Amino acid sequence: MTMITSLLTLTKHDVQALKIKDPYSLHRVVYSLYEDVRNEDEKRGSKASGFLYADLGGDFKGRKILLLSNREPKPVVDGTPLELLSKPVPEKLLDYDRYRFKVVVNPTRRDNNSRKLVPVRGKEEILNWFVERASNSWGFIVAPDEIQLDDLKVLSFKAKKGQQVTISQAAISGILAVKERDRFKHSFTHGIGRARAFGCGLLQVVPISN
Repeated sequence: MTMITSLLTLTKHDVQALKIKDPYSLHRVVYSLYEDVRNEDEKRGSKASGFLYADLGGDFKGRKILLLSNREPKPVVDGTPLELLSKPVPEKLLDYDRYRFKVVVNPTRRDNNSRKLVPVRGKEEILNWFVERASNSWGFIVAPDEIQLDDLKVLSFKAKKGQQVTISQAAISGILAVKERDRFKHSFTHGIGRARAFGCGLLQVVPISN
């Protein structure tokens, strides 16, 4: 399956026209870029949307959004034409053994007693959580001395039907080594961790060739 990477550049006018005010309104715009190919049963079963995104931030002129998808996005949302540059992901990108990476994740664990998801707190605990999950679930390994926590923040916003949503986001970067190739490829194409619908999980990688 050929994946497509896209860079969406939102001007100040775009942000105003599309009423992007919080993480949910950005989520709504990103989801409007793609035809929804899932039926209602698949949505209820939490079938993946087929695309991921990461907010790269910006300034008073606008902001940039990185996208990864299994189909082409459309460059118009609610009648507003958008600057959208797309290209296929190179076939050999995922064939290397080591990569520099960046990713925004939602660090959570399931409480053994309540079975509820609870956020992982503290720099050391978050990095330990990431190292553990990478090796056990995501198909790659990271050495504790080769990763760093670049940013940590909590997003709180109202989603569909006024539901209050709170998400912790940790921006992590460093060097990874592929442990299980197929699982690593799955992590790249499907994302890692939770809250992928709100800008988490997109693994940005640059091969290390030596």
